[in-house]
Amino acid sequence: MQSVIAVLLWATAVLGQADADVDRGDSRFMTTVLARLAQRADPIANIYLNRARVEGLSSLLGQPMSAVKRLNMRLRIAQERVRAGDLRAGIEEMQRVLEAVEAGQVPATEGFVYMLHDQLAIAYLRLGEQENCLHNHTTDSCLLPIRGDGIHRLQEGSRRAIEHYTINLSKRPSDLGTRWLLNLAYMTLGEYPEGVPESWRIPPRVFDGDSSGIQRFRDVAPTAGVAAIGLAGGSAVEDFNGDGLLDIAVSSWGLRDPLRYFHNEGDGTFTEATTGAGLTGQIGGINLEQADYDNDGDVDLLVLRGAWMGEEGRMPNSLLRNNGDGTFVDVTRRTGLFSLHPTHVAAFADFDNDGWLDLFVGNESGKQPHPCQLFRNQEDGTFVDVAPAVGVDHVGFVKGVAWGDIDNDGSIDLYVSQFYQENVLYRNLGDTPAGWRFAAAVVAPGPNESFPTWFWDYDNDGWLDLFAGGYNMNDLGDMARAYLGEEFTADHAHMYRNNGDGTFTEVTEALGSFSQVILAMGANYGDLDNDGFPDCYVGTGIPDLRSLTPNRMLHNDSGTRFLDVTTTGGFGNVQKGHGVSFADFDNDGDQDVFEVMGGAFEGDLYQNVLYENPGHGNRWLRLFPQGVQSNRGAIGGRVRVRVQQPDGSTRDIHHLIGSGGSFGANPLTPHLGLGDATELVFVEIIWPATHQAQRWQGLKLDRAYRLREGHPSATEVTLLKFHFTAGHNGH
Repeated sequence: MQSVIAVLLWATAVLGQADADVDRGDSRFMTTVLARLAQRADPIANIYLNRARVEGLSSLLGQPMSAVKRLNMRLRIAQERVRAGDLRAGIEEMQRVLEAVEAGQVPATEGFVYMLHDQLAIAYLRLGEQENCLHNHTTDSCLLPIRGDGIHRLQEGSRRAIEHYTINLSKRPSDLGTRWLLNLAYMTLGEYPEGVPESWRIPPRVFDGDSSGIQRFRDVAPTAGVAAIGLAGGSAVEDFNGDGLLDIAVSSWGLRDPLRYFHNEGDGTFTEATTGAGLTGQIGGINLEQADYDNDGDVDLLVLRGAWMGEEGRMPNSLLRNNGDGTFVDVTRRTGLFSLHPTHVAAFADFDNDGWLDLFVGNESGKQPHPCQLFRNQEDGTFVDVAPAVGVDHVGFVKGVAWGDIDNDGSIDLYVSQFYQENVLYRNLGDTPAGWRFAAAVVAPGPNESFPTWFWDYDNDGWLDLFAGGYNMNDLGDMARAYLGEEFTADHAHMYRNNGDGTFTEVTEALGSFSQVILAMGANYGDLDNDGFPDCYVGTGIPDLRSLTPNRMLHNDSGTRFLDVTTTGGFGNVQKGHGVSFADFDNDGDQDVFEVMGGAFEGDLYQNVLYENPGHGNRWLRLFPQGVQSNRGAIGGRVRVRVQQPDGSTRDIHHLIGSGGSFGANPLTPHLGLGDATELVFVEIIWPATHQAQRWQGLKLDRAYRLREGHPSATEVTLLKFHFTAGHNGH
């Protein structure tokens, strides 16, 4: 904490009044603060600074200590080397430790030896991933079940991992976590299932998934130029420069990792434009959100920092104002948003219906309290924190937040997802005689460690339902149990159906696959097949390098159940999944899926993925709502589309305007699948500031329209359609 204060005092003194160019001065201030915080980070307190921890621990080896303590120190150094990605050095050190134990140089329990083999196994398995999936990547790499071009050509890592897993399973054959990883190792060699000893084999049927008509998506990130390699981070997809094409902003949470901005060229490729966009020095960032906070027609970007680091995470977030030309400037200080709290999540909404977006920031409280903040937009480019005054200065280890009007009364409510306590719904009571107020109410017990969350209308009944993803796992065997259909103790995803009376009913079991989805992190929703019912994609994992469980795609079957299409759609990457965005990047009428990949430790790197939608033959509609009395992007507004079906009947399709889930951001322009519609009867928007419904008729299927609040006519928008080129599918 002393380093944080010192950095702030230094930056304020040097830069506070130093630059007559306010924009330049604010950006310099922020980049200087971030650089100094990274420089002064404490590797003792921050367990994710693995290279620095190796250096610090190694310096202690020169001190006198017992043989046992020295061996444990060498093991710790080896573990940190593996986490840092220095795999061969880590493996060599671990092997020396194992040899010393086997030679009887130091006493060791059976459990300690078991742990050594386990650590060596995952180090070798990660070596195989590094040499093949990273350095010789194919579009099949790490997709479960691993086959085809996903099979490793360089096989040393997986073969040595199998040796150590075999030793351990011979002693503890019931260790389901080890069995799971053994089967994965055999997959990478192309020897699954036949090569796996029968008693340890995970049956191939568990990876089949459901058949629901979803075609296989292909990863085009390498050829499109967006396969950036990094760690856990956020994604925000938006047309940031106003050229009609969706661009991508991605973060990576390493303290020195740059925020990266990829400009869509409209020809199937993206060009990194980070420097030209003025984003150099915007480092770190676990999550991203976007919104037009100043109603100028340009979508701005918010970078969130400090999550998972405790008091070391007292870092500033960044609000980056869009200049309208593909460049940004840091306005965090001048807008009143500069503060120092560990933060993972935030969400924009107009809670007081004044036509300007406010911002709720969910902070992580641990040993020290870090109350959440609600920044009220002052309509002059600044914000004021009113959380205590309105009753949402929530204290908890907050991991997800979502805004949604659960009772359709015109006042948007707030849901807070957190660890260690029950999740809380804050009901918006409106402008009471005592001022604007929220009241807290627990929706349901939900996950013990609840992470990503969102409101959506999964069954198209006009009432917002709720998703909350569970995260904790104490037994690695639960990775296999979730697939085998066996009972497990890890928290799973929860779904709550809106009863239409201000209450919710949990429908997790009734909807099927949600109860098998564990370790939810990055997640979001969209419509894979344009059937008019939203599907969802859940990135999975925990920091432990052994947590290799597929990211899961669930297909909404007409609002009655969700089917697991992870395998059939080609989405089951076992690397750790973070920010997720559904978006029609190529403007061909269907949503593609972008995901930020990579773990928490410095060496747990992976490349981001972009799954191209092959198309499913259904109709669609793209909308560009423009608020006048409401906020410019109409965030919080509700869309209802009525379509006629082939049999002459009609159906309604509902959509909440916003960026979707709490970890990963979709474009703010709604994309609606219309199924097999033959006619578009009407489009209706309930504008968020006035709660007034406005309706347009005479619109056509498979088109894009700009809809302006209060204006009776819709303006058709021409979309530039292009094709992605085939992804690289060979080593």
